[in-house]
Amino acid sequence: MKPKANFPILQLSEGPLNDQVYEAIRGAILDGRLKANMKLPSSRTLAEMMLVSRNTILSGIERLMDEGYLMAKAGSGTYVCAFVPEKKINCQAPIQQMIQQQNPPKFSDGLQGLMPRWQQYHSAAKQNRMFSVGVGCVDLFPQQIWGRILGRVWRHSQAELAKYSDVQGYLPLREALAQYMRSTRGLNCNADQIMIVNGTQQAINLTSRALLNSGDGILIDDPGYDGALGVFQSYGMKTHGIASDEDGMLIPELIQHKEDIRLVYTAPSHQFPLGGTLSLERRLMLLDWAKQKDAWVFEDDYNGEFRYHSRAIQALQGLDQAGRVIYSGTFSKMFYPGFRLAFLVLPQALIEPFKVIKHYADSCNSYLEQAALAAFIQEGEYAKYVRKVRKACLERQQALVSAIEQYLPHILTIQPSDSGIHAVAWLKGGWDIQQIMMISQSLGLGIQPLYRYSMQLLQNQALLFGYAAHKPVEIAEKIQQLAEAIKHSFVD
Repeated sequence: MKPKANFPILQLSEGPLNDQVYEAIRGAILDGRLKANMKLPSSRTLAEMMLVSRNTILSGIERLMDEGYLMAKAGSGTYVCAFVPEKKINCQAPIQQMIQQQNPPKFSDGLQGLMPRWQQYHSAAKQNRMFSVGVGCVDLFPQQIWGRILGRVWRHSQAELAKYSDVQGYLPLREALAQYMRSTRGLNCNADQIMIVNGTQQAINLTSRALLNSGDGILIDDPGYDGALGVFQSYGMKTHGIASDEDGMLIPELIQHKEDIRLVYTAPSHQFPLGGTLSLERRLMLLDWAKQKDAWVFEDDYNGEFRYHSRAIQALQGLDQAGRVIYSGTFSKMFYPGFRLAFLVLPQALIEPFKVIKHYADSCNSYLEQAALAAFIQEGEYAKYVRKVRKACLERQQALVSAIEQYLPHILTIQPSDSGIHAVAWLKGGWDIQQIMMISQSLGLGIQPLYRYSMQLLQNQALLFGYAAHKPVEIAEKIQQLAEAIKHSFVD
């Protein structure tokens, strides 16, 4: 049987044959070549026309029926539906030209303040570069074990997938976290106080929306975590930087601060980016200040698991007797950057308010990842993985320190740290940090300058090297390459 003369020629493009057939027929429907209620030739005839197998044609037609483009009439054949899901739009002018003709959009004051910083440090950033800051031992992640647990959860998840999960998070995961954090970080909490969130950034956002108003005073490390700084500034809050020394954030300066501070953001177990640990004396001093001022402390324990020699000081939350500390923990550093599960430990008085804020932020978190993580912790796999990561991170840090001392001793001074997944290397006098950064970027390295995280001009310059994601031999090779490139550049 030959096709009717008025039936259009359907051209196949590239890709899997099933997709080609689907796109060819769908495209002809959308651009009007196949009109409403028009009958299609038989599948055998279409196969001859398009030079593909009949099964391929049937697969494409079945998909088009499922999506509402085609319909089958018993004993008659296959027809184009009278009403299809969409219509192709014919633009009379190029999209770019139309955009340029419109008035520029008006943005919030907070966003306008963030744009220059974003354009300077983020728009050209590549997170997969060697020595990128904030990436853990991704090569050690137990994918087979995780995949097996995830598959098991999936097979038993039909009932859970049919409903929204608890806004506070999957209860077995919260119970597992409460038990684990009590034993490893000295937290004073139960499952009711834990809220699962989509990363530390959401934790900071929820806290800002629940407790703070535009114009409120915020105290944050300087240099410090720019992600937190960006959140606070986007809400119109007054951010004030505070320096650190070998004992962490200078809490005595906080106590003497004249501003009306509503919240202190701090990472006491591993100050970002310098790496200091807040001393017990200053922890108690900070908690007493928060109690007296009726203020809040946001404890970002993003690196709490990465401690290599000494035992960590008890978390601020575990020392808090007045309910002024909001504790935040994350799994993205221990797992991989795209793993967006983190958690908050809330004072009792904040549980209900945060549930309201979380509900209107995104309702709930992914059930599958939460259930898999709960099993991963309950079955002891997480604790086993933490021990493995700690050992590997220490070896990789030592490799970085040794390589810099061997190849760049005349340029950088680096000291090993007892915690963290990146190291700070201080630049010696006479060297141009901008030129070194250009050389680093030309080699495809993700080294970061310390000034990126500073609110004020720094007297001493430094470079940040993320080391956790790289094997010792890779670290040594790249530092040697960097040293040779610097030598040739400055000689030339």
